[in-house]
Amino acid sequence: LVFTEEDKYGLYSNLLFKYFLAEGIVCGHELFVASAKEHPDNILKELPAPLLDNTYRKELGDEGAAVKSEDFQDSMKIAWRYQNLPKVEASPTTHTKFGHYYDISKKMPPELCQSVKWHSFYLHEELSVEPKMKPCNMNSGYAKLLHSIQRIISQEGFDGSDPQKKQRNVLRIGIQSLGSILWGDDVCCSDAPEDPHSLTKFLYVLRGLLRKSLSACIITVPTHLIQNKAIMERVTNLSDMVVGLESFIGSERETNPLYKDYHGLVHVHQIPRLNSLICDVSDTKDLAFRLKRKLFTIE
Repeated sequence: LVFTEEDKYGLYSNLLFKYFLAEGIVCGHELFVASAKEHPDNILKELPAPLLDNTYRKELGDEGAAVKSEDFQDSMKIAWRYQNLPKVEASPTTHTKFGHYYDISKKMPPELCQSVKWHSFYLHEELSVEPKMKPCNMNSGYAKLLHSIQRIISQEGFDGSDPQKKQRNVLRIGIQSLGSILWGDDVCCSDAPEDPHSLTKFLYVLRGLLRKSLSACIITVPTHLIQNKAIMERVTNLSDMVVGLESFIGSERETNPLYKDYHGLVHVHQIPRLNSLICDVSDTKDLAFRLKRKLFTIE
């Protein structure tokens, strides 16, 4: 379970969310997309286009060339006796390929999106069907979402206790802006919400579903609106990986010369350590992101 703290305007977290889904399509995974804000069909139409092996070098040639010229200048500065020491690489340049790269200036072709099976959950459509029963102390939107995820896991053969009869696959779940008022939760607009445990109960059950199935999930939450620190601590403890995006838009850091090349900071609060009582915390504290014409990069 990857928990993403949204930046103030949700621009960059939305991009990260789309990268996660796009990677699922390129890897042939099945998708489940849930939102209360934007229809999942529209989210899937806006995914970035993948740069396939033969084109990614050509497409990123100009940016790669700039990196190489910087490397050359650096090597000129290094004293000759250090020249042969192995150089640590901070970010993948054109000759190292990690995962897949995407061009955010282009949209993924519809035929590629249709090559995988995907399921959508749009809260306003789901709530129009009258709920048969309201479970104890849980927001009805969250309860419907859990029921839907559970149904897909069992029907599509992702249940770990049941051997898959078809070719093994992974279910990628994306949930957008959970905890916002659109989900019917007041955790973001009140210091003392009516039901402070609704979000934590949802995450507790969701993590149980993820543990017993072949699935991975990303959630974005507008945490800058959650004033109650106790809720934030519980939510962090119920997630495997917690990443925060802090945008420079509208802050004094926007004009700080130190950050002139970047658009925001990435805070890695927690790294997965499965079946352990405590989670790992990242040693790297100085990660920043920038949005280029074609690429969203974390450095």
